[in-house]
Amino acid sequence: MTKSAAPRRSDATKAAILAAARERFAADGYERATIRAIARDASIDPSMVMRYYGNKEGLFVAASSIDLRLPELGALPSKHVGAALVAHFLDRWEGDDVLTAMLRVGVTNEAGAERMREVFAQQIGPVTLGVCPDPAEASHRAALVASQILGMALTRYVLRFAPAAEMSREEVIAWLAPTVQRYLTAEKP
Repeated sequence: MTKSAAPRRSDATKAAILAAARERFAADGYERATIRAIARDASIDPSMVMRYYGNKEGLFVAASSIDLRLPELGALPSKHVGAALVAHFLDRWEGDDVLTAMLRVGVTNEAGAERMREVFAQQIGPVTLGVCPDPAEASHRAALVASQILGMALTRYVLRFAPAAEMSREEVIAWLAPTVQRYLTAEKP
């Protein structure tokens, strides 16, 4: 009989560092967040942060690792893809503070912007490629989808513009889905 392995202490330390880093980056942004403050929040010595992540940029990359958990859209009728994608992103933004933190950092810091570009290119690009009429246009279409999704997220969750923040989920989907749908599946203008 084999004993099940207990979680290693280093795993718990890394998890504490990442949780503290996510909160600190969200609260302070990339520029103002410090290794010392993150270590203090995680109740560890700053040298441990450096040991596991090397520097602030390495820590940010690890803390901002995001799986958008995009739905499988291939089974949907193509005319419903825009609504499904908008609904999915609303659920993700409303249930994951890391995404909001990434957006805040992305608009104020080049490392954050690069991280957002990577996440969206790696995850939205393939979805777009799977539904658009011309694969050669997939990257352009993905950029247009991202402009709508990120624009709504910025106005609704970061800047909290009253009209955008006060709209119901259904209203946002009703307004945004046709535009996203057009970007994904309409013929090139």
